[in-house]
Amino acid sequence: MATGTQTGTTDTARGTWGSQMGFILAAAGSAVGLGHIWRFPYVTGANGGAAFVLLYIGAVFLIGVPILFAELTLGRHSNRNPVGAIKAIVGNSSWKYLGYLGVATGVFILSYYTLIAGWTFGYIFKTLLRDATTFDQFTNQGLLNAGLYMAFILMTVGVVYGGVRGGIERWSKILMPILPVLLLFIIIYSLTLPGSMAGVQFYLRPDFSSLTGQSVLVALGQAFFANSLGMGAMVTYGSYLSKDQNIITSGLGVVSFGILISFLAGFAVFPAVFAMGQSPAEGAALVFVVLPEIFNMMPGGILVGFIFFLLLSIAALTSTVSLLEVPVAFLIDEKAVRRKVAVWLMAGVTVLFGIPSALSFGAVDFFTELPLLAGLSFFDVMDYIFGNVALPLGGMMFAIFVAWRWGILNAANEIALGNRKFLGVQSAAWGFVLRYVCPVVIFVVMLNTTGVLGLIGL
Repeated sequence: MATGTQTGTTDTARGTWGSQMGFILAAAGSAVGLGHIWRFPYVTGANGGAAFVLLYIGAVFLIGVPILFAELTLGRHSNRNPVGAIKAIVGNSSWKYLGYLGVATGVFILSYYTLIAGWTFGYIFKTLLRDATTFDQFTNQGLLNAGLYMAFILMTVGVVYGGVRGGIERWSKILMPILPVLLLFIIIYSLTLPGSMAGVQFYLRPDFSSLTGQSVLVALGQAFFANSLGMGAMVTYGSYLSKDQNIITSGLGVVSFGILISFLAGFAVFPAVFAMGQSPAEGAALVFVVLPEIFNMMPGGILVGFIFFLLLSIAALTSTVSLLEVPVAFLIDEKAVRRKVAVWLMAGVTVLFGIPSALSFGAVDFFTELPLLAGLSFFDVMDYIFGNVALPLGGMMFAIFVAWRWGILNAANEIALGNRKFLGVQSAAWGFVLRYVCPVVIFVVMLNTTGVLGLIGL
């Protein structure tokens, strides 16, 4: 199968990134999604503020960076999707099912992640119209949820349809620089509010006594889940890298951009929360319940709310693009399907499982409370299976595959093609963490997110 740029090749050609910066922005777009701007502020608020931020940054470099390097290296070595990447190393062995797990995880996470993304898009108009509908009432409207879902899927299709350079890289270069600009606008506005300095102190002055063992697990989980690891996205994006591109500097650029956006998101949220006398520990409701109330009380709050939810929508779009690209690359590589056909086919599969999620917040009783599942909704089941189990399981197994099956030396030699200095102490340290630390830590995180640790009293 041909390999080349999108221009002048067949529709089944894979494509490559046009530049290192293009890759960094695209991969950062994959990583920087709702996990950074929606989830990070509320888990930080619930775990003590500044001390948790430091814990999170440490967790990113302990867990996120080593696995990111491993997935990018696996992709570049093979120039294939997760299934093809594994087959290129071990042939048609049982390891290929790890690749299939990555592809499936991407599809099914996309199916319900797009629903949340649709909410952020809907809240842009809800804010502008000063709609007083509560979040529960908003999510209970089946037709509205399905409509927002379809709108977001179509936006995602529009980007992926254009290919690697003409679609993903092009739009990443446009959208990603907008994120820090919008965040800075909200930060400057929030800091002008009376009482905002209390939020700044909460966010910048560490109180390590507020940390618990659960805080450590949450930080490790956030570091893993917020960086698009375990679903094959970084394997796929790595497969579009040329051999002379530096995986180390590119990977660190992706992670650094993600940390920056997370940090700015907290800086945008907490001064406003404290200025308006609200609690930072509101959990997942912080963005969709508490912040809209704050925007309604603020002078000029309509504009601020519009910009904030526009920001969330952009971040969500860059992530849904990477989630759709994984199965699309699989069909192009393994089944020789034309890109345009692959995009529509996988979008259709996503919608098939996504619409039930959109109807599982009260619109349809069957999907809201599935029979024989203790009142769990279709959305809850999908998130539990693929977000809490399949995603960390995939990340753990990718780490094991690269470290133990492919081998640290082989992987390090691939990295060294773009960075000769990596061989030696750096590769040895990376190999140790990938072999012994990452699998154990991710396994514990998985037990925590699935509730197993609570069941056994830990």
